[in-house]
Amino acid sequence: MKEIKVGLLGLGTVGAGVAKVLASHREELEEKAGASVVLQAIADKDTTSPRKGLKVSELPMSADVSSVLDDPSVDIVVELFGGIEPARSFIMRALANGKHIVTANKALLATHGEELYSEARRCGRMLAFEAAVAGGIPLIRSVKEGLVANRITTLYGIVNGTSNYILSKMTDEGQEFSRVLAEAQAKGYAEADPTYDVEGIDSAHKLQILATLAFRTSVRLEDIYVEGITKITPEDIGLAREMGFRIKLLAIAKATDSSLELRVHPTMIPESSPMSAVSGVFNAVFLSGDVVNDLMFYGRGAGQMPTASSVCADIVEIARRIAAGQAAVPQDLPVLGRKLLALKPMEEISSAYYLYVSALDQPSVLAQVTGILGRHEISIASLIQKVRQRAKAVPVVMMTHEAQEGAMQKALREIDDLRVIVAPTRMIRVEAS
Repeated sequence: MKEIKVGLLGLGTVGAGVAKVLASHREELEEKAGASVVLQAIADKDTTSPRKGLKVSELPMSADVSSVLDDPSVDIVVELFGGIEPARSFIMRALANGKHIVTANKALLATHGEELYSEARRCGRMLAFEAAVAGGIPLIRSVKEGLVANRITTLYGIVNGTSNYILSKMTDEGQEFSRVLAEAQAKGYAEADPTYDVEGIDSAHKLQILATLAFRTSVRLEDIYVEGITKITPEDIGLAREMGFRIKLLAIAKATDSSLELRVHPTMIPESSPMSAVSGVFNAVFLSGDVVNDLMFYGRGAGQMPTASSVCADIVEIARRIAAGQAAVPQDLPVLGRKLLALKPMEEISSAYYLYVSALDQPSVLAQVTGILGRHEISIASLIQKVRQRAKAVPVVMMTHEAQEGAMQKALREIDDLRVIVAPTRMIRVEAS
C-alpha cells in the first residue's frame, strides 16, 4: 500500500489534535484514503512542552521548518501556524517544492487567497481549507461540491463562536458586554486581544472565503461592511426579546443576477428562527440554492478536535487522489464565473431597523423624530415608549419597516442633531427570516 507522508507546521491546539487523530484513527483513515497516511515531520518553535494526549518525545519534532518544507518525502504540508507571515511564504515555498497544502488559516486566505490559489494551479497542486470556516462543520466541501447544481442566492450565519458565546450569555443572564467578555477570556473562549472576534473581523474573513466559493466572484476583504458587538447593551437584548427577537452577529451574503451584498453586523432575528436557538460557541450557516432550496449547517465552529476533524478530512481527500494517481485540476480551487457580480454599496442595501432613541421628556419629541423618518420614506412598524419616573430622558424604541440603509443613516444624523436628543441613537438591523 502506498505511503502518503504528511508534514505539520505547528503543534499548537489544532496541530496537536491532528497528530492525535492521525495516530488514533490510523486504520480508518487508511481504509478511506486507500493509502497509509504517515506523520513524517513536525515543525514548531516549542519542541519540548507537553501536549495533552501526545508523547512529544516520540514525535518527529524539529524547530526548523525546513524539516517539513524541504523534505522530498513529504507529500502534504499542513499549515497551522496561523497569521499572514511567515505562513504565506511557507505555503508558497511548499508549493514550489511540489507539496500539496492543507490550511486552516482564514485570515491568510481572506487576504492572499487569490495569490495562493493561482500559485497552486501553476504548480499543479491541491490546496484544501475545510477547517478555515466553521471548524468541524463540513461547509466548504458542501458549497464546493455538494451544491454544484445550484445558483446560491442567500448565505448567512453565525461563524464566530466567541461573539455568539458573549451574546448568548448576555441574553440568558442580562450581563454587560465587558463582564461576559472577561468571563469568556478566563474560560479560553476569547483571546487576550479579542478584537478580531468581537469587532466582526474574523467573521468577515470567513464570509470572504465562503462568498468567493458560493458566488464564484472576486471579493475583496476591504469591501465587506463590518460592525462588531461591543456596543450591544443588555437593554437592547431585553427589548429585542420583548418584541420577539434575538440579537446575533451574522455574516450575510445576498446575490441577484448582477449584484452581491456582503456584510457582518449585529442583527435581530425572530425567536422562531432556528438560527436564534444557536447558542454558546456553536456555529450555524443558512444557505439557499435555486435547486436544493433551503439548508442549514450546524455544529462546533472551533475547538481542537472539531477543527482537527476538518483538517484530517482534507488530508485524506488529497491522499486518496495521490494514491489513485489523480492530478490536481483547476476546479479543486475557487473558480470565478463567467459573469462577475458587482458589490452592492452598503448604503443601497435594504433592511428593517430597530432604533433606540433617548430624548428629553417634552411635548412634540415623538413628532419630530417620526417626521424625520417620514421625510426619508422610513415607516414605523411598532413603537414602545418607556415611562421612567422623574427621569429627564425617556427611551423611545421603534421597529421600522424595510428601508434603504443610506436613507436610514441620513435620518439618524438628523435625529441626533435635534436638541431634544440626549445620546446617540442606537440602531440594529433586522432580518425577518
